[in-house]
Amino acid sequence: MVDKTHPKLDEHHTPVTIVEGLEHPMALMDTIPDEPAELTELANRSVVSAKQFSRKQIVQLCRLASKYESTQNIGQFPLTGKILISAFYEPSTRTRLSFESVWHRLGGDVISITDPATTGIAKGESMNDVAEMMNHYGDVVVLRDTNEDAIYDMLNSLRIPIINAGNGTDEHPTQALADIYAISKWRPDFLEENIKEDKKLSICIIGVPSHMRTVRSLLIFLALFSSSIKEVVIVTNSETPFSKDQLSELKQAGLVIRTEDNLESVLPDMDIIYINTITWRGESYEEHGTEYSLDKNSPLKKDAIILHPLARGDELSTALDDTPHNWYFAQARGAVFIRMALMTSLVRF
Repeated sequence: MVDKTHPKLDEHHTPVTIVEGLEHPMALMDTIPDEPAELTELANRSVVSAKQFSRKQIVQLCRLASKYESTQNIGQFPLTGKILISAFYEPSTRTRLSFESVWHRLGGDVISITDPATTGIAKGESMNDVAEMMNHYGDVVVLRDTNEDAIYDMLNSLRIPIINAGNGTDEHPTQALADIYAISKWRPDFLEENIKEDKKLSICIIGVPSHMRTVRSLLIFLALFSSSIKEVVIVTNSETPFSKDQLSELKQAGLVIRTEDNLESVLPDMDIIYINTITWRGESYEEHGTEYSLDKNSPLKKDAIILHPLARGDELSTALDDTPHNWYFAQARGAVFIRMALMTSLVRF
């Protein structure tokens, strides 16, 4: 179902706000039992990798996110008086704004840094020293950096939590949380441990896992839910789509995974199609698999959904925006609520 929040006009030419799909987070909340104790281990922890999370923690984060999305008005502001340091040293729209939106929604204040040239880093200051100063200025750091080692360098000196909002080509764990949340809203039984064989999902991922941090983190999470997945098909023209040990680790975790280079032959059997082409390297970006694209003529299953971390290019036609396949806008919308769930679990003083 398409998630739309833009105004339309009724028969009296009066703007009407349509919010489709509200039943989806409510269905998730009703399906999954509330077990808040599973989230206590996240308190005051940094979030660097998708590998830090257990299946049960992800399930409960999705449930809490569905509660936030269903109610909208949380009635409390647990982060009042707390400061988020939003440090984005690489271009970002959705991730930066969603984190800052989350912090404001929960009552906190935000300090933003969008250019390392305006900081001591431009003078050669070490990440260790930057981290030491941040201990005194904020309560949580959200960092996006083109250098995948930067967040690890800061961990040595930080005494406040830091959240990885994308480190080079390494990982993007909170984007992957948003991806899993979107899937679980569409199919709440995906989060159950004993799903029936005929309900298991076939997932197509168009991208290069060795170069794309969104895909890398998503695959780590999907491996935790391998009992709900029939197979994952990686569509790529890369001769080396996986980094060292990446594929063996995923298979060892129970994920049935294979690669294909022909998208059209794969699509008719897929329940979920996840597409991305862009990955950041240094101060610029690279595109991978640009010959693959989705449009209204793509042979999609009738009830298949499309996910995309955005921003998109020609690989995803806007002609699909007004079709039931469009779950990428709901995916972006849900990122706010899954990050609210994460923040309220993480920041407990």
